[in-house]
Amino acid sequence: MRVALWQVPSPAGDIESAMAGLRAALTAAAAQGARMLVAPEVLLPGYNQDNIGELAQARGGAWTQAVADICREAGCGVTLSYAERDGDTVYNAATAFDATGAEVAHYRKIQLYGPREKAIYQPGDAYAVFDLEGVRCALMICYDVEFAPHVAALAAKGVKLILCPTANMMPFTHVVRFTVPAMAANHGVTIVYANYCGVEGDLTYVGGSLIADPYGEPLVQAGLGPALLVADVPQTFDPYLLSSQARDYREI
Repeated sequence: MRVALWQVPSPAGDIESAMAGLRAALTAAAAQGARMLVAPEVLLPGYNQDNIGELAQARGGAWTQAVADICREAGCGVTLSYAERDGDTVYNAATAFDATGAEVAHYRKIQLYGPREKAIYQPGDAYAVFDLEGVRCALMICYDVEFAPHVAALAAKGVKLILCPTANMMPFTHVVRFTVPAMAANHGVTIVYANYCGVEGDLTYVGGSLIADPYGEPLVQAGLGPALLVADVPQTFDPYLLSSQARDYREI
């Protein structure tokens, strides 16, 4: 399956701009044959905004239909992260839409990062595993993918492709350079890790968005600026080169 990632500066609270950019990115990804595009963390309304609670969107609101329409028009699915309001509670969430605009998965970030996220959001408590065009997929968000037990749990469920919006900032360049490829290799999965670039408030994003295959090799990787990258995710691999940790692990 051909997938795409979109590395872009934060819309910084401008949801109309975010939707226009998403339309352009999906159209371009579809033109290259992509079936799923992954966008950065909390694209709606932007990760580092002071008024996220005010701008949080309800699941199934008008924005949902707008995104579904864009997917259907472009002929490409999207994994979109947003601040989700559910009553008085706000979650750092992601929804995956397929190329027909249908919602195929919904996820709430389990591992909230730092005091700011913990002050804004409640953590999720469930994985989101689904099939997309014959490929077993799962959603994660940013810090989630740095936890080996979560990645191992998804691999044990047969997941082959993890779609991961992120907002990874300086100085954590090691995450895009080493952590994400190591997680992919250690657990035999492909990880699509879509980050921001540029500056948002007091954060400078590291860019470096990548698609890491089960050997730990980047199929594609962005630099520091905006990028739309597309790659074919292989479905067959040399078993000799794949990690055997799951079957070799000895508990003591």
